[in-house]
Amino acid sequence: MLVISNNVSIPDSEIDMWAIRAQGAGGQNVNKVSTAIHLRFDIKASSLPEFYKERLLSISDHRITKDGVVIIKSQESKSQEFNRLAAQERLKELIKQATSVQKARRQTKPTKSSQRKRLNKKTQRGQTKALRGKVQH
Repeated sequence: MLVISNNVSIPDSEIDMWAIRAQGAGGQNVNKVSTAIHLRFDIKASSLPEFYKERLLSISDHRITKDGVVIIKSQESKSQEFNRLAAQERLKELIKQATSVQKARRQTKPTKSSQRKRLNKKTQRGQTKALRGKVQH
């Protein structure tokens, strides 16, 4: 069972995981041992609350297919178990990221003193550059 929050969790039966051979360098081990993990999670068929499903399906992430299936491949470690945990953690982070509500940005104005300081610095910089001109005889 993958626990997302206090109220939400995903049963293991809804997450399909199987081991595949990892890509890239790894010597002889990479050719004979299936250590990478391929995780598939169908959002529409899951027991997640509707709010979670809607938010997940609305985000544009390369790991989510048009059919609403999350596909994650984990092959960082040489251990199959570590890759399994990493894939589950990535799924958990994706769901948390999709459902976190951004706080609305409050517009602010620069203070009078910060505006004054900025203009004074601009004037000072301009004077410094003016002194670099040609010397008149």
